[in-house]
Amino acid sequence: MPGVKDKVAIIGMGCTKFDEHWDKDIKDLVVEACYEAFEDAGVESKDIQAAWWSSVMGGYLGRSLAYPLKLDFIPITRVENRCAGGHDAFINACYAVACGAYDIVLVCGAEKLKDVGLAIPGVIDPLEPYTSRVKPSFPPPAAYAQLAVRYFHHYGISIEEGKKALAKIAVKNHYNGSLNPKAQFQRKITLEDALNAPMIAYPLGLYDCCGITDGAAAAIIVHADLAKNYRDDYVLVKGVGMSCGWYQAELLDDWSLTYIEENVRASKEAYAEAGIENPRKDLDLAVVHDCFTITELVIYEDFGFSPRGKAKEDVDAGTFELKGELPVNTDGGLKCFGHPIGASGLRMIYEVYKQLQGKAGQRQVEIRSQKGLTHTLGGTPVDSNTSAIAILGLRGT
Repeated sequence: MPGVKDKVAIIGMGCTKFDEHWDKDIKDLVVEACYEAFEDAGVESKDIQAAWWSSVMGGYLGRSLAYPLKLDFIPITRVENRCAGGHDAFINACYAVACGAYDIVLVCGAEKLKDVGLAIPGVIDPLEPYTSRVKPSFPPPAAYAQLAVRYFHHYGISIEEGKKALAKIAVKNHYNGSLNPKAQFQRKITLEDALNAPMIAYPLGLYDCCGITDGAAAAIIVHADLAKNYRDDYVLVKGVGMSCGWYQAELLDDWSLTYIEENVRASKEAYAEAGIENPRKDLDLAVVHDCFTITELVIYEDFGFSPRGKAKEDVDAGTFELKGELPVNTDGGLKCFGHPIGASGLRMIYEVYKQLQGKAGQRQVEIRSQKGLTHTLGGTPVDSNTSAIAILGLRGT
């Protein structure tokens, strides 16, 4: 069916440092991210014809984006799809440009979570009860801990072996984050640090869990035919995919809990549009939703980076490290950025955009296939998820 492949281009992006911004309002973060994007694209706010705004806690109307940027009565759509909101906003903006409704649009995601008492990413009301499988369900750490225990049992991996594999993912992401000035946590950790960290939800320790934080990111997208008017190194959207569940994990007795079906469906959709047959070979990098280290491990298999049950072997082989066969979370991931919910998807797109342009500094990877994948996942594996993917690439790929 018709899609967005090669019809839409990113000509500018911006991203704040993700951090505990006690001295800034969310409007300050919006201005910082968007004006970096405007400057990168060589445009002004008055050039924007429409906008999409992704936020869970940062404002419920389009005016939350219009006010800090003083946008002049243009249409603004507010998108909220939990952790997948940034990608959802981006995908909808791409459809609008691809169909010819607009020539140039803005997508922005932002959150100020440190000021609202949000204890856990994805849990909006801190008073929600956590004692029942009936909605509302377990908080994310407990839910993903169940995924880890079930995955290890299913594939015959001892808890000790499994925890070591997860620790290696945390060490990898912290190393990458140490090279990124926009990451909240910029220090390396050792395997021993990760293995001996305080327990959060068995078997997940402190370094297996991402934090919450404040941040914003933004993208300027145009119809691909117009991109050359703005810059030579624009980045094309090659494919998108999205899948939403309906609480199958709570309702179906035979639910596996060893993979995430929404990830599988969304990746197949995006791969088909982008023409990707072997993701491990056809992608130069991937920036995925590592809300917990077990999530990243399972994503390797859901996306076809590793065969089922073999992700641990690839982790041990260094396959997904910065100099590995397929680098994953080159910017440090949610593990080092934290997770300002509505902004995370655009932060991931920012990283792949910079990598494809060869502007990622010390963490720059080799660009061969000239394609990169970005992904966010909202929900938990014990109820249902929304998985969203955008694949970016250069011309002629």
